[in-house]
Amino acid sequence: MKTPASKVLIVGAGAIGAFYGSLLAKAGAEVSVVCRSDYDAVKQSGFTIDSADLGTYRFMPKAVLKDAADFQGPADYVLLCTKILPGADRAALLRPVVAPQTSIVFIQNGVDIEQEMLAAFPDNEVVSGLAFICCNRIGPGEIAHLAYGRLALGNLPGSVSAKTLELCRLFRESGIDCNASDAIVAERWLKCVWNAPFNPLSVLSGGLSTAEILHSEEPFVRHIMQDVCRIAEALGHPLPIDAVEQNIEKTYRMPPYKTSMLLDYEHGRPLETEAILGNAIRAAGRAHVPCPYLESLYASIRLKLLADAKRRHSNTACSHVSS
Repeated sequence: MKTPASKVLIVGAGAIGAFYGSLLAKAGAEVSVVCRSDYDAVKQSGFTIDSADLGTYRFMPKAVLKDAADFQGPADYVLLCTKILPGADRAALLRPVVAPQTSIVFIQNGVDIEQEMLAAFPDNEVVSGLAFICCNRIGPGEIAHLAYGRLALGNLPGSVSAKTLELCRLFRESGIDCNASDAIVAERWLKCVWNAPFNPLSVLSGGLSTAEILHSEEPFVRHIMQDVCRIAEALGHPLPIDAVEQNIEKTYRMPPYKTSMLLDYEHGRPLETEAILGNAIRAAGRAHVPCPYLESLYASIRLKLLADAKRRHSNTACSHVSS
């Protein structure tokens, strides 16, 4: 007897959600998406994925929804792929569609973000997911996959279930590397080693690519990465001894890349400053670990955002006076 296809709902079908949702659909899963800003375009034509590794192809979801509550469930997996922004209630986005058999998978940036989901869904499998990928939304329903794509998945607080292994199998079957980890919190800190310098520096530099940042300020980038490694170790999640070197080498090899934070900044969207930097610094404070380079970077990006907000307010006030 043929095994029924896994039913998957993607909440937050931007670049990451659309790309990984398309892979699950390729592997035979029944994939629906919650898609707000691109709803009309995706409802009509689906997604166009232009991948450096997998070619160009079309992904037509089983259903395109504006709200998770409209999903005709139950779902075997709900993948949350939204940005983590101040004031956002991640659990509320998922609660209408979570059934007893639903595994909750969040593929999101940031550190120290697990407890909210564990507290909200104590009776469900909660899976932390990390995407090591260069992938951007370039237009309504249009996704560009530039490089990489590896996924790491692990149950919280620290294990790997049969359902998580099955999800890994589906991703691998679609042509992407996906590994299960019983130390997924450490993996999350490992990803922060790259995110912490390059995301905010791309904004502070006025839009430089990762390659330009590294060629100009490699020593500063290394110091930030080393701060993150020290915090992770103090929290009981020691990272590989060559973590910094591997991230530097990987960035030199990748094509010049606009970070997701830079794209959000250029489009006037909120940034994941707290999830990536603020949470790391607060964790360092609890562990009594000095992180001067990370703190300097955090202060700099906060000041820039404050100055931008003040300038926008001033421009708005001037326009009201002149009108």
